[in-house]
Amino acid sequence: MLAKINSYALNGLDGYGVTVEVDIHSGLPAFDVVGLPDAAIKESRERVRSAIKNSGFDFTPRKITVNLAPAHTKKEGPIFDLAIALGILCSTEQAGVDENNVPVKAIGEYVFLGELSLSGSVGRINGVMPMLIAARERGVKKIVIPKANVNEARYIRGIEVYAVETLRDAVSLINGEVKAPIDKCDILTTGGAKPSEDLKYVKGQYFAKRALEIAAAGGHNILMIGSPGGGKTMLAKCLTGILPEMTEREILETTKIHSVAGILDEERGIVTVRPFRSPHHTSSRIALTGGGSSARPGEISYAHNGVLFLDELPEYPRSVLEILRQPLEDGVVTVSRAARSVEYPANFMLVASMNPCPCGYNGSKTHDCSCSPSQIQKYMSRISGPLLDRIDLHIQVDEVGYGDLTEGIEAESSADVRARVNAARDVQNKRFDGTDVTCNANMTSEMIKTHCALDSAGERILQSAFDKLGLSARAYTRILKVARTIADLGGSENITSNHVAEAVMYRSLDKAVK
Repeated sequence: MLAKINSYALNGLDGYGVTVEVDIHSGLPAFDVVGLPDAAIKESRERVRSAIKNSGFDFTPRKITVNLAPAHTKKEGPIFDLAIALGILCSTEQAGVDENNVPVKAIGEYVFLGELSLSGSVGRINGVMPMLIAARERGVKKIVIPKANVNEARYIRGIEVYAVETLRDAVSLINGEVKAPIDKCDILTTGGAKPSEDLKYVKGQYFAKRALEIAAAGGHNILMIGSPGGGKTMLAKCLTGILPEMTEREILETTKIHSVAGILDEERGIVTVRPFRSPHHTSSRIALTGGGSSARPGEISYAHNGVLFLDELPEYPRSVLEILRQPLEDGVVTVSRAARSVEYPANFMLVASMNPCPCGYNGSKTHDCSCSPSQIQKYMSRISGPLLDRIDLHIQVDEVGYGDLTEGIEAESSADVRARVNAARDVQNKRFDGTDVTCNANMTSEMIKTHCALDSAGERILQSAFDKLGLSARAYTRILKVARTIADLGGSENITSNHVAEAVMYRSLDKAVK
């Protein structure tokens, strides 16, 4: 008897339907899976066999052929275990039939996802949220998932989701047992966790905190240069606490990526706090951008709608840093392999830190620098001009004095700074209403021409900086974007010469690297 069970698979973040066809007939005992399965799917034969037996069903040795259609696409992972097991049970009339052994037509309404253990329990799988969204968009009304994925599925409306713990639960469902779908939650009522650091605990560093506020308000990339122990890492960790809260669209986008990667918090089931990713400088190109045989997302996609922090920037291999150039411009990264090409979102804020020289004390007021001019130049040149062009703010993080550390006055909190950032973002949301642009850093050339007009005084300042610093056309437009953000923070409709002068002040490293 031939049985057909509906399932789903992923290509990147896009889901597509898979029909699990199971045919059982007389012949030498065999269990073959076809349809371009990977090693994990081929191994499902042993998991399914044991799960069926340990769940109290009969597994008669016969010739079993399982086809995963469409057969021309590569299938990966253990997500088809449940569908394969149900197909075998339906094909042997142990499931999917009524008391009179008449096939139950309702089974075709369901999509089944889940990994089986040898005992017959249904285990957690990755990528449930993007598969639910894709299935809903393609008209699927009912889907069955592991109970361990329930928290992730509660936020997708428009599709009935049923959770099962064991293979027997799934059999009961398709045999007609009445089971209520899981309850749904509103995404925007979930709230978020507190940031790990608060700006009120950062002593001194008023200039750096001002630059951090500008970066958060406009979504700008920022580079911090300073001696060891000045607070660069702590400042970076404070950034997620002053960024605006995530919108529903951003929450879903980010959660889909984390779900596919298997890094989603099982308890929360959703990402409501902007990601903060800090890969080590020994990370490979594939770890950063994604790839491998399965074309998985990388750190820059995990940081989508959040922060990618690269500590000790010059210590990263130059080849690794250079691959950031295209994602910083386009907000997406394309992972191409021989079998397929996958596009992942990568719209992140780049926050980087570095020492001013190899020993770390060039320009220090308390330590002598032991580096020669050639060593300093070689160290600074590890960061290419094209990459530096894409970083909007370059700031000096000075050493903190004893007086700053011991003063009793508490600095401004992250909550206070976030209020100003939110006000500036509200202005930008109204400005870019009806477009895909969400902040000043992502403005198109046409938007820059419309919203970044300068007066004569501002033009003179920018022209002087362009000539003296040897700025590129890209650096010119990024100065305009930063000036627009500074004006928004100040509640000014027009960009003044003061806004331009402050924006230019944050490009001091251009000349040093060149």
